[in-house]
Amino acid sequence: MEIKYTGLLPEALMIDLPEIDAQHEEIFQQVESLKAACFGSEPVCFSAFDSLLNYVEHHFATEKRIAREVGVDFLDHDAVHRENLQSLRKAFDEVRNGARDVHSFLRYAEYWFERHISEEDKSFAASVRARKARFASSIPSAAPTI
Repeated sequence: MEIKYTGLLPEALMIDLPEIDAQHEEIFQQVESLKAACFGSEPVCFSAFDSLLNYVEHHFATEKRIAREVGVDFLDHDAVHRENLQSLRKAFDEVRNGARDVHSFLRYAEYWFERHISEEDKSFAASVRARKARFASSIPSAAPTI
């Protein structure tokens, strides 16, 4: 998968799983687009926020699929995803209801996402890469033909 980098995903947050890095880049791109729209003169478009949260949910499902494909235990990471998505949706509901402004929600979402990559996804990616390496080393190479 080719990743189109915009520079919004800091190199320090890349986890060396191309599909996941591409999705992280997309999430940062969506957050930046929302910031630009909200700090400009455009009215707040709640459907764009819903799209961001739906994409985050899609991203979490991708991580779960990858874990399942390589046989990595995902139970704890999945619980973190459910809790985080619930917290993000609750915070956005506060925006809809006027209890929180969009700017504080975007700061919260961006901080949460950076922390999640650093504290959760990096160790997840390391487990995936280790599992793939173990699997690759257990496949016998084909005997040379004479």
